[in-house]
Amino acid sequence: MVSEKKKLDVIAIKQLIEKYPVVGVIDLFKMPSRQLQSIRKNLKEVALIRMCKKRMISLALKEVKGRKNIEKLGELKPKEPALIFSEMDPFKLFKTFKKNKSKGYAKPRDIAPEDITIPAGPTNLLAGPAIGELQRLKIPAMVKEGRIHVREDFLVAKKGEMISDQLANVLKKLDIQPMEIGIDILGLWEGEIVYSKDVLDVDESEYIKDIKNAYINALNLCVNTCYPNKESIKILLQKAYQNGKNLGINAKILDKGIVEGLIERASVQAQNLRRMLKI
Repeated sequence: MVSEKKKLDVIAIKQLIEKYPVVGVIDLFKMPSRQLQSIRKNLKEVALIRMCKKRMISLALKEVKGRKNIEKLGELKPKEPALIFSEMDPFKLFKTFKKNKSKGYAKPRDIAPEDITIPAGPTNLLAGPAIGELQRLKIPAMVKEGRIHVREDFLVAKKGEMISDQLANVLKKLDIQPMEIGIDILGLWEGEIVYSKDVLDVDESEYIKDIKNAYINALNLCVNTCYPNKESIKILLQKAYQNGKNLGINAKILDKGIVEGLIERASVQAQNLRRMLKI
C-alpha cells in the first residue's frame, strides 16, 4: 500500500513535470555528495534537480496529462535516479552540465570512459616497491635518476573496460584522473520528443563542419545542374557571362565585351609569332 507521504511526493513530482517545458532523467550513480551540492548551487538558476525513486518517477509520469511521449522517460535506466527540470533548451542544458564535470580518480570496478594510457617519461614515484606494481600490469617501467620512468606510452585500459583494484591503485599513485565526475543526463523531454544522451552530446566543431560541407555540396550541385536560387544565381550569371564571352572570342564576333578579348588574343599570338621567328 502506498503511504500518504509517497502519494504527496508523486503529486509534487507530477506538478513539477507539468510546470517545466524541459524534463529529464539523470543518473547520480557514484556521484559524491560534495560535488552534487556544488553543481546544484552553481546551476540553481539553470535547473532544478529532484532526487526520486524509480517507482515514484514511473507513477508520476503515468499521471501526467497533456504531455505527449513524456512516459518514454520512464524507459531510461538510471542506477541512482533523479529528475531534472529546466526552461533551457535541451542541447544547451546538456552542454552546461557537461562543462561542469570534473576529473576524478578511478575506483575499483569503474568503467573506463575513454582509453587510458600511461604516458612515457618520468613519474612522480621514487624508486622502490612501486616499480613492481607497474611491472605487474606490464607497464614498461624502469628506474632513472632515482625516479620511476615509463619507457613508452602504454595503454592500460580500453574504453568500456572495467578498472581492476590494482590498476586503480597505480593510476592514483601516478596522479592520473581518467574519470569524469558530474551529473549524467540520460535523456531530456521537450515538445513531445525525448532526446537521448547520444543525441544531446553534440560535437559542435564537427556539426559546424558538416553544415559547411553540406552547404558547399548543395551549392556545387545547383551550379552544375544550372539550378538558380539565392545562393547560386551570382555564380551562374558569372559562368554564363564567361561562357558567352569565350564563345564570342572563339567565333570572332566583334562586339562590346568581346573585342577586348580578341585584341588580347591577337597580341599574345603576335608575341608568340615573334618568338618563333626570332624577330
